[in-house]
Amino acid sequence: MATHSVQQRDVAYLQHGDRSYAARLYQPEGDGPFPAVVEVHGGAWTMNDRFSNAAIDAALAASGVVVLALDFRMPPDGRYPDSAADVNYGIRWLKAHAAELHTRPELVGGIATSSGAQTLLVNALQPHDPRYTAIPVAGSSGVDASLAFVAVCWPIADPLARYHMAKAKGNAKLVASHDAYWPDEAAMAEGNPQRMLERGDALTPLPPLLILQGTNDDNVTPDMADNFAAAYRGAGGSVELQKFEGQPHSFIKEPVTPVAAEGIDQLVAFVLARTTVTP
Repeated sequence: MATHSVQQRDVAYLQHGDRSYAARLYQPEGDGPFPAVVEVHGGAWTMNDRFSNAAIDAALAASGVVVLALDFRMPPDGRYPDSAADVNYGIRWLKAHAAELHTRPELVGGIATSSGAQTLLVNALQPHDPRYTAIPVAGSSGVDASLAFVAVCWPIADPLARYHMAKAKGNAKLVASHDAYWPDEAAMAEGNPQRMLERGDALTPLPPLLILQGTNDDNVTPDMADNFAAAYRGAGGSVELQKFEGQPHSFIKEPVTPVAAEGIDQLVAFVLARTTVTP
């Protein structure tokens, strides 16, 4: 696998009132065209930032992938569906700037972790939902938020099931994060990737999907990844579910362990295999 030199810089991609939101851009050196991803961090919808998945982002960029790691509205500045709208905007922003970033709109996919996976997946499943497309992107006529591929790590694919699990376990921190982000349980059921598939609400054809999931993850229900993979296949989507024995939630982080490196390698291989680039 070729290794590329990478330039990193922050770009102010989104403005809400007097507040600017940044994205960390990882730009491989060269003319491309390169595959590209919008990367959406986790943190129970209430924490973390564009640097949270730097280990994943840097590895993707070194393999020749443009990465745009987003900051977006979180409580108290925004609740659902605000962050989903910001991510939808970020996807369209990347596509609108594809030429200058040495990529192409049809090569843009998404990667996300934990709660960020819920935020990315609702856009992958419903990229034209008017709540998510509410923010116009200058110069983006004809560009939408559809994705060529999606990779999610330990996804909160069913936020309502996770909320009930957290309450049953007495996990006050997780319950508080849900309550801060979601208006109510009805919203958790509506902005719910699992239920979108079960309701038949997803746009088809679905993009190819990779799921990475640890088997010792007490942050999700034990069957969440399996249920989502089954529903995705049932809706006609192609999905790979890779399980990592004994691994907890958020097992890819710095310092990078051998197991984390294996997970990163799978993400890189998935992206490169699903983006056929011709000059």
